Amino acid sequence: MTETEMLLKGYGLTTAEMFYRMPDYPSVLNTFVWQDYDMAPDHDRLMAFVDYWKAEIEGPLHSVRFTHRKLLAPGRWQHQVGEFTLH
Repeated sequence: MTETEMLLKGYGLTTAEMFYRMPDYPSVLNTFVWQDYDMAPDHDRLMAFVDYWKAEIEGPLHSVRFTHRKLLAPGRWQHQVGEFTLH
């Protein structure tokens, strides 16, 4: 799917900040930022990435913090009556 098709189908931008321990220095926390279009509330792509991290990356995850924002949403239309005069 293209980006536009994803947005029209209800996907939104998910940003995750992952805190992980350095393999050689377990007392040191480092961060990694991940961003992709995902569907709330399941966040399948984020969960797939976390599973990939656990299986393939040496640095064990400490915690994951994320936010989700729909970029396309229904607009709010409100009828206004008024008059503006200039000079």
